[in-house]
Amino acid sequence: MIKDMTTGKPAKVLLAFSLPMLLSTAFQQMYNIADSVIAGKFVGTSALAAIGASFPVTMLFLAVALGASVGSSVIISQYFGIKKLDKMKTAVWTSIISIMAVAALLTVTGLIICRPVIKLLQTPSDVLDDANAYLYIYIAGLPFLFLYNAATAIFTGLGDSKTPLYFLIFSSVFNVALDIAFVTAVKWGVRGVAWATFIAQGLSGVLAMATLLARIAKIKTENPYKKFDFAILKKIASVAGPSILQQSFISVGQLCVQGLINSFGTEVLAGYSAAIKVNIFCVAIFNTMSNALSSYTAQNTGAGDFERVKQGYKSAMLIIAAVAAVFIMLLVFLGDKLVAMFTDGKDDAVVIAEGRKFLWFVAAGYPVVAYKVVTDGLLRGSGYMLAFMISTFTDLIVRVGVSFIFAGGLGFASVCVSFPVGWVLGAVASLIFYLSGRWKSKSKV
Repeated sequence: MIKDMTTGKPAKVLLAFSLPMLLSTAFQQMYNIADSVIAGKFVGTSALAAIGASFPVTMLFLAVALGASVGSSVIISQYFGIKKLDKMKTAVWTSIISIMAVAALLTVTGLIICRPVIKLLQTPSDVLDDANAYLYIYIAGLPFLFLYNAATAIFTGLGDSKTPLYFLIFSSVFNVALDIAFVTAVKWGVRGVAWATFIAQGLSGVLAMATLLARIAKIKTENPYKKFDFAILKKIASVAGPSILQQSFISVGQLCVQGLINSFGTEVLAGYSAAIKVNIFCVAIFNTMSNALSSYTAQNTGAGDFERVKQGYKSAMLIIAAVAAVFIMLLVFLGDKLVAMFTDGKDDAVVIAEGRKFLWFVAAGYPVVAYKVVTDGLLRGSGYMLAFMISTFTDLIVRVGVSFIFAGGLGFASVCVSFPVGWVLGAVASLIFYLSGRWKSKSKV
């Protein structure tokens, strides 16, 4: 159901809109976690390490998909908020065409460079072949990944956060079922995990896009609309470009850090691979609240109601603070058990200890990163992309710098410390840009 967020009580509207998105993200992250859990439990520590070694590369491609989708969502939300439905439909088609063109280019490029990249990251020799196989299959499925994310972003831009949830539930359950079948029954190992994701994601992406196009066709416009418009593409790119750069630089930073982590050996790599999946689950929930606020902000800045944006911002802060408190308690008190979910119980004491160490450090930074991503959501939704990028790059540069500078003395702990330190400085930048008030003049449709 398409939702107009320019009317109604801000707290109630934002909560109703964000909850399905939070559930969607939870399901998406759970089936990503299921890949590693099933690989670690039924194949072994080396399989868990192999998926972990390829993880930052997969995140780089996902970063482009998410960044492109954010640009589409913001511009579509702004046109919808100001009730320019013909422009909105043109923006939808322009988004789909351009995003799929990018997907095709990245798929071809990725298939060519995946093995050299895996080697460049100093991936341990005992997991190199499995890491390459997993990554190759993942890259082959990039068109479906982009298709699904494009559909989800457009649904979100139109205020519909429930439809993507239904597809995520279907995809998650189907993916886990395929994981179990391909790994335990067919004995395909890491390749089975990759094929399960490929098939489930592919089917979900096609169904989501078909549903979206049917929904869009029912929206009546007074004026004819074009299927592609370079002027609208430029507007989308003005938001998507910085978002892609932001997401991509984070992934490139993670690639740099991954090479450092790989040098610490297979057990540390496996522990980090388990713990980072847990951390990404938590931060993804925070980012989902950020994305919800972006759509809310885009609609309301498009309508010129800045006071309503501030009210929504305060409500988003309260919601995310409650979520952060729950995650902190889980990571502090159950960190070792969360990491142990990914292991087969054989000589895994070092794996669990290193993973738990990482979770304790990042949990300490959750109040700060929760604040940062919500503020970034407002800045992005208003179109203030320079502020959004500076905040994110501050976090990234500090995180990579701390990891390498202190690696000699602290070892893996330098990576653990780098996360909360980067979040703090990034949050300070976000706060300064929000208080400046310049975001109010950035919305242009």
